[in-house]
Amino acid sequence: MNTFVATIDLSLASKLQNDLREQGFELTRPPYTIFSAQKQGVSCTLYTSGKITVQGKGKDDFIAYYLEPEILKSLAYTYPEIGVDMTPHIGVDEAGKGDFFGPLCIAGVQADEEGIKKLLSLGVKDSKRMNDKNILTLAAKIRPAFAHSIIRIFPLKYNELYNNFKNLNRLLAWGHGTAIGELVEKTGCQQALIDQFADESLVENALKKKNLAIQLTQRPRAEEDPVVAAASILARAAFVEGLDSLSKEAGFELPKGASDKVIEAGRKVLQTLGGESLGRFAKLHFKTYNDILSLNF
Repeated sequence: MNTFVATIDLSLASKLQNDLREQGFELTRPPYTIFSAQKQGVSCTLYTSGKITVQGKGKDDFIAYYLEPEILKSLAYTYPEIGVDMTPHIGVDEAGKGDFFGPLCIAGVQADEEGIKKLLSLGVKDSKRMNDKNILTLAAKIRPAFAHSIIRIFPLKYNELYNNFKNLNRLLAWGHGTAIGELVEKTGCQQALIDQFADESLVENALKKKNLAIQLTQRPRAEEDPVVAAASILARAAFVEGLDSLSKEAGFELPKGASDKVIEAGRKVLQTLGGESLGRFAKLHFKTYNDILSLNF
């Protein structure tokens, strides 16, 4: 990572400032900062929000020998495997469920201890904290190196499945179960971790239907686990690539989310491609669909 970012207690700002002066840093105070400190190879900036950033060729040594032991009181950057579950397991996550346009994507990744360390070394983290460019770059490194499963459901099939399941969580549970089942078959791994469903029995029942008796853990913020984070990256990459292919098919950009821009794009789909066309590009159970129709008819 080119820039290290963390948050500190601002009561430590004075100590940090004095320590950096003693270490030969030159301090300035740009807007919105408490200070910015530079010396050869390292630049350190503390913002009024408490966010601290470190850059430069000497960043790693500065973090390992000063910032972590003296200020952060954590070795999470230097030794990211501390506190991480190294047990071989499957992680599953999804992308696209809140986006009117584009596919629903569910991805799973399996990794053992060596693989988990590799994911940490790659800088894998929850895809919601990354931009699309970095997601696509990391996905290209994860796919050939790890056993994985990607379930990408484009709108035509999605709308058909939604009509059968009558509920998004049931559809998601089916997708999670399918991804886990594929990875159990590929790897023999019997442990899986996913983000917690409101009704925990949904995924458990989906696995039972597949005769999969595995140890399934559901917990909030499961994407903090590097294997689940890797799955979130593959799911998001599949969504971004799928939305791009649909945009090319439509002949114009289909935006993410469910905003006013999305409603405007939906109107354009209807006006240029016809009344039945939205189902090729969008999830029709969204309220956005009715908003688009109300503006066109």
